[in-house]
Amino acid sequence: MSPRSVARAEFSMTANRLRTIPSLAITSKTRKLTAIGAFAAVAIILNRVIVIPAPYLPFLSYEVWEVPIVFAFLAFGFTVAIPAATMNFLILLLFPGVILAGPLYNLVAILSMLLGIGIAQKLIELRKDTAVSGRVVLATVFGTASRVSIMTLVNASLLQLPPPLGFSAPASLVYGWLPLIAFFNGTVSLYTIPLAYVVLKAVSRRVRLPNVLR
Repeated sequence: MSPRSVARAEFSMTANRLRTIPSLAITSKTRKLTAIGAFAAVAIILNRVIVIPAPYLPFLSYEVWEVPIVFAFLAFGFTVAIPAATMNFLILLLFPGVILAGPLYNLVAILSMLLGIGIAQKLIELRKDTAVSGRVVLATVFGTASRVSIMTLVNASLLQLPPPLGFSAPASLVYGWLPLIAFFNGTVSLYTIPLAYVVLKAVSRRVRLPNVLR
C-alpha cells in the first residue's frame, strides 16, 4: 500500500471516529438523565411509603428515601446524585410537612452527607488497597460527621426564624432540641450509607456501573 493510500485510510478512520463523538455524547447524556429521573422517582415513592416518626421529636421521621440518592452518588457521582436530590426536593415542596421548609432541610441534610462521603472517597483513593468494609466504615464516619455538624449549624440558625423557614421557637427551646436533632441525623446516616453500599454491591453483580465495589 502506498503512503498516499495509508494516509487516506488513516484520515477515513479518524473521520469516522469523529462522527461517532456526538452520538456517544448524546447517548451518555441520555443515560445520565434517565438515571437521574429513575433515582429521583424511587426516592419520591419511598418518601410516601416508609415514614416512622421519631419518638423523641414528633416533627422528625425516619425514612429510607435517601438510600437511592446515596446509591446514585456511589455509582455515578455528584452529577447524578445532586440533580436527583434536587428533583426530590422540588416534588417534596408540594408536601412540606410540619415545617414548610422541611424539604429544604432534607436537601441540605442529604447534600451534607454526600459531602462527607465524597471526602472519604478521596481518602480511599490515596489507599487503593482499602477493603470494602473499610470503605463503608470510612464513608459512614465522614458522612455522619459532616451531616451532623452542618445540620446542627443549620438548625441552630433557622429554627428560631418565623415560618416558612423555622418554628419561631425561642433560643432556649432550639438549643434543647439540637442534641436530639443531632442524634436523629447521626442515626439516619448510620443506616442509610451502609444500606446504599449493600444495594450497590448487589446491583453491581448484575449491572455494569461506573463505580464497582471490588
